[in-house]
Amino acid sequence: MSAEQKLITTPITADFLRGHLDVEETAHGLLPHRLPARARRQIPDDQLAVAETQPSGVRLAFRTSATTIRLDTLPPKRVYRGFPPPPDGVYDLLVEGRLTAQATVDGGNLRTITDMQTQTAEFTAGPVGTAHFTDLPAGEKDIEIWLPHAEITEVVALRSDAPVEPAPKTGRRVWLHHGSSISHGSNAVSPSTIWPALAASAGDVELINLGFSGSALVDPFTARAMRDTRADLISLKLGINVVNGDTMRLRAFAPAIHGFLDTIREGHPAIPLLVVSPVLCPTHENTPGPLMPDLSSGTLKFKATGDPDETAAGRLTLTIVRDVLADIVEQRSAEDPNLHYLDGLDLYGESDHDEFPLPDAIHPGPEGHRRIGENFAKLVFANNGPFAITPG
Repeated sequence: MSAEQKLITTPITADFLRGHLDVEETAHGLLPHRLPARARRQIPDDQLAVAETQPSGVRLAFRTSATTIRLDTLPPKRVYRGFPPPPDGVYDLLVEGRLTAQATVDGGNLRTITDMQTQTAEFTAGPVGTAHFTDLPAGEKDIEIWLPHAEITEVVALRSDAPVEPAPKTGRRVWLHHGSSISHGSNAVSPSTIWPALAASAGDVELINLGFSGSALVDPFTARAMRDTRADLISLKLGINVVNGDTMRLRAFAPAIHGFLDTIREGHPAIPLLVVSPVLCPTHENTPGPLMPDLSSGTLKFKATGDPDETAAGRLTLTIVRDVLADIVEQRSAEDPNLHYLDGLDLYGESDHDEFPLPDAIHPGPEGHRRIGENFAKLVFANNGPFAITPG
């Protein structure tokens, strides 16, 4: 019998998963979701439907003495006709919290988007693939495999040269975070190096990441999902998707933020709740949306197409959004002492942009993610930050 044939196959159950809010049984295995079924039934567009299914922050957690591990998955991949295919999603394997190995998975179903406006697509079925991890440290150990943050992933089975069992609960505080594509991990190179994952590691907390690319739009169903999710710490990084989607005017935005906070406080009346305004994005600092792709340089970038003069009529920019969020938190914190505000410019501001410019004019690259994660950990989890562990 070959070494491959001797591997033990373990079907993946929900007990192995962390960082998700729901799980769906498929013909092959399990599909993690980052919004519950009730919220998914209210999703109005394909963009959020895809984003919440992409498992940013979702990981398998198990204990084993195995030195060889195979993870079988079915990744339904998306490509846009006329554009080069995105790279295969990366799987990060962490041993005792340290990044130890990485892998990708070939195969999977293919969805080819033929029209970016209508999202018309062609579907081609593909096979289950495997992420291979070998030469892992000997001995009993806790392992996490972080699933690709921007690639929908059905998890099928673990195969290993020693038994595996779901990891016990860590007892760490649970940090529930909601944000836009930057929180989702756009332009990061791997799932454990998106800024929320880096900050969670530094803060020694369990991350549930509700960062949804293009879809942090102050949706009531997201607020209800957060209200109903057990958490010790909550943060909301809001504003840029409202601006670049041109989805609200000032009159609607401020009450929507109040309503979002009201809903969360129904389920979490007293835990630390942090409102984070947008990081620096010169594209939208003083220019409203909508945001449009720009291929004039030969690479994909983005540009704002709104008229700055229309801010007097209520159109939003990042500068206006920051003022609104700061005012709301100041007003509400008089009666809610556990509500806090963090200016996104303190996470990534002008000096950070000078050092690590936004590659596509909207999203930070890997160095920018690391900078944001480091700054968040320093300002929020450490010292006297709003998520610091208080003595006693």
